[in-house]
Amino acid sequence: MSEIVVKEETLQLLEEPLLGDQSIDAKIRTLLEAEYLRRLQQHQRQDRILRRKYGMSFDTFCDQHLVAERGYTWDVEQDAMDWETAIGGIATFKNKLKKLRELADPDAVQPNRP
Repeated sequence: MSEIVVKEETLQLLEEPLLGDQSIDAKIRTLLEAEYLRRLQQHQRQDRILRRKYGMSFDTFCDQHLVAERGYTWDVEQDAMDWETAIGGIATFKNKLKKLRELADPDAVQPNRP
């Protein structure tokens, strides 16, 4: 196992009551979960915005070749790239959350959370 060096000031912050009486490892996992959820929500928000704008899902957007249909305009190209990033981010952060939650309790059945 590798050694991890944490500044004393960082440890003091982790020991504050804000995060409860958990172990340092559990507190770090709590902070990671919060960050993963924040990023997941950002990607989901982008997906919702573009779903409303185009009135369809990303898969339908791609299947209908909307970028080509709209003449490869900058706005549509940018939306396509942003949307693809959002869809990939949603999958990535859902996967990271699943793995992180399994670390917390590998025997527990995880509820359907984001």
